[in-house]
Amino acid sequence: MSSKIGPNLTRNYSINFDLPKRKKNSIKFIVIHYTGMKRESDAIKKLCESNSKVSSHYFIKNNGELLNLVPDLYNAWHAGKSSWKKFKSLNKYSIGIEINNPGHEFKYKKYSSKQILSLIELLKKLKKKYKIKKQNILGHSDISPDRKKDPGEKFPWNKLAKKKLCKWHNLPVNKIKIYRNLKLDINNETTFFDNLYEIGYSKIFGAKYKSKKINLIKAFQRRYRQSLINGKIDKECLLISQNLLKN
Repeated sequence: MSSKIGPNLTRNYSINFDLPKRKKNSIKFIVIHYTGMKRESDAIKKLCESNSKVSSHYFIKNNGELLNLVPDLYNAWHAGKSSWKKFKSLNKYSIGIEINNPGHEFKYKKYSSKQILSLIELLKKLKKKYKIKKQNILGHSDISPDRKKDPGEKFPWNKLAKKKLCKWHNLPVNKIKIYRNLKLDINNETTFFDNLYEIGYSKIFGAKYKSKKINLIKAFQRRYRQSLINGKIDKECLLISQNLLKN
């Protein structure tokens, strides 16, 4: 059952959320996802069906229409196993936004201009309402780099950054590209990972360390060096990580 509650906002009820309500000041993050499904209607259905055990607060359709699936003050089930800085299990502290897109598994494509315009307006409202810092507007792959790729390298983080809606580096892309593929010594590799941990990415250790390391590098690249996702650290990546900490 759905109902119009604004010029571009429809309430479409999902029963997948936690009780009781949380406090307004517990909302610290916004997490952006893609649906990763072939059909938009199937994605909406999955987010609302009880047996799916997943949901999000908002859903952005291909045409830019915005659905409100779960009220902001309830924990939706979108982040799963996740961490950022000192926070773990980010469902408790975040608002989740799903954008319809088939994702890497089903011919990943660019987000439509209508989707991004709708997202920008939503982020402005949520950021102001809950006093969310721009560095706390994240992608699913940021908080779960070993499991997730969304919203992926076609997501326009740079465009959002120009609206002060997320963190981004201020290095000229055409100039730092000359440092691409330049290998780092062991000390600079260590510095790179220390930078990532300071930015907020979770530390890697334990079993499957090598694959976790590659996934973490790819998550960083999908966010900040979108033209090449190879899971290898080079000087360009190092410079971007250093610049992010300076800003």
